[in-house]
Amino acid sequence: MKIAVLRETAPGEKRVAASAETVRKFIGLGAEVAVESGAGLTASVSDADFEAAGASIGTRAAVLKDAGIVLCVQGPDPAALKGAKTGALVVGGLNPFGAGENGRARVDAYAAAGVEALAMEFMPRITRAQSMDILSSQSNLSGYKAVLDAAAEYGRAFPMMMTAAGTVSAARVFIMGVGVAGLQAIATARRLGAQVSATDVRAATREQIESLGAKPIFVEAVKGIEGEGTGGYATEMSPEYQKAQAELVSSHIAKQDIVITTALIPGRAAPRLISDAQIATMKPGSVIVDLAVEQGGNVEGAVAGEVVEKHGVKIVGHKNVPSRLAADTSALFARNLFNFLSAYWDKDAGAPVLPDDDEIVKGIRLTKDGKVVNERLLG
Repeated sequence: MKIAVLRETAPGEKRVAASAETVRKFIGLGAEVAVESGAGLTASVSDADFEAAGASIGTRAAVLKDAGIVLCVQGPDPAALKGAKTGALVVGGLNPFGAGENGRARVDAYAAAGVEALAMEFMPRITRAQSMDILSSQSNLSGYKAVLDAAAEYGRAFPMMMTAAGTVSAARVFIMGVGVAGLQAIATARRLGAQVSATDVRAATREQIESLGAKPIFVEAVKGIEGEGTGGYATEMSPEYQKAQAELVSSHIAKQDIVITTALIPGRAAPRLISDAQIATMKPGSVIVDLAVEQGGNVEGAVAGEVVEKHGVKIVGHKNVPSRLAADTSALFARNLFNFLSAYWDKDAGAPVLPDDDEIVKGIRLTKDGKVVNERLLG
């Protein structure tokens, strides 16, 4: 089985879908690995590193020729897969819910091209799939980077400092949305010495917040709303809860120096958490980092790819935050792909065998035999 690793072509994408480590492991399974020249350079992996691990290096056409598996970070243009085998597996982040030609239209094109598209971001949130979950691995480092980005924009120190000239107060950091990214943001801000608080619509996250030494901020007056959707994701809240949460956040956010928002609902626009009026109550020089900016944003006025200022508050809206730590996020992403493919690898067949009735396979398979087959796209 030949595995092709492509150089990413999406604007600003610095990650790569394989590492020297995973190349060696794939070869250990009996696979042949071919890497497009320059694929790893922006992730601090040279062609020589890949060659030393046993991969061949070549042009895209040479790499794709007769490939049975194509590894990618972001879904490649279906037309650019020419040369791969009919029925080849395309494995990576394929953005099925994206807008325009990069979303559902691209999925349809994969079906027409005869490839089997496997969207790793659709990985079920079950125990045996944890090591394959690209959303978790990438969000973890996004939460870390969000705090560093906030610190870079914030004109003051994070920890309390007692000096002969006086005391510097600790920064107040508020995390909104306590998934993987939010938990890592809490931990990072705490390590930097900030005074940290956090909130989430899922009541079950209270203990997680407290375990990291942060103060939980929760709506107490509205009972019976847990906010827990499928797979550990948040679900949309009732108008009653949204009103109560807005009131609570408004009083809390005015006292904060830094706010980091991470709330996402799969397949839908990001929920609006902070309004322009709430931003206006914050102190000049405060910073908000919106990790959901590419899905519409949690913050009114956030602009994807820009740092803007409203009412004296900086709103940070960096695109593709995982790519801002490309070496580490690539290493984790590559392991996610290897963990998935190796779990289904059949030594006799020399290739992965994906059972139609398997929960993971059903979850991530978008196309097969020229058709779109994923239930989330057919409903």
